Amino acid sequence: MKHSDFQSCPVCGNLNILDEEAFLDDLKCTIRAYPKNQLIIRQGEVCDALYILTVGSVKTEIITENGNLVSIETIEAPRPLVSEFLFSDNNQSPVNVTALEEVEIIKIPKSEIVRLMMSNPHFMQNYLTHNANRTQFLTNRLQLLSIKTIKGKLAHYLLEQAQGSLKPFVINKSQGELAEFFAVARPSFARSLSEMIHDGIIRVTRREYQILDFDKLKELLV
Repeated sequence: MKHSDFQSCPVCGNLNILDEEAFLDDLKCTIRAYPKNQLIIRQGEVCDALYILTVGSVKTEIITENGNLVSIETIEAPRPLVSEFLFSDNNQSPVNVTALEEVEIIKIPKSEIVRLMMSNPHFMQNYLTHNANRTQFLTNRLQLLSIKTIKGKLAHYLLEQAQGSLKPFVINKSQGELAEFFAVARPSFARSLSEMIHDGIIRVTRREYQILDFDKLKELLV
């Protein structure tokens, strides 16, 4: 597999790398391919390196104390993985990272990341910006998961996706995937969705959604 997407990764932009192979060799990195469904990073595993997904896509999930599986997100290349935990005091991955297809991962030791930050301000700026964006995403994800009702979760999600527009928009997730994303049972999700359609709050045609009544949708957030 090729790792030509390395320089398109958010933390690697504007580095002006002329010889990518030499650059990666200098960072003492390792490059490894993982087959579909392979566990790449285990929940609780110490994060002692920066993982960069250069080919394929992965999913991240949390196993709760009572054994429930909570879907966090799907990540497509090129993107760093669990970068926000590399420099934390408790630098353990809070999620399982699993390959959704054949993927390629570049693994750069933490010591080399520190060296790169010291020598390249563009990399440090990229890293800080990416981690700030990740913090914002995880905060929004936590807010969604903290909403108690399924209709409230769906309302929050649809309002985010619509961005104030009454125009139809596509959600590239099946009902089963949305139920997993909201950490709820699929039958319960389907029932809540049907009720919202029946009440004239939203219109759904396959994966195309449209908000018909913003006020009623916002009332579900309470």
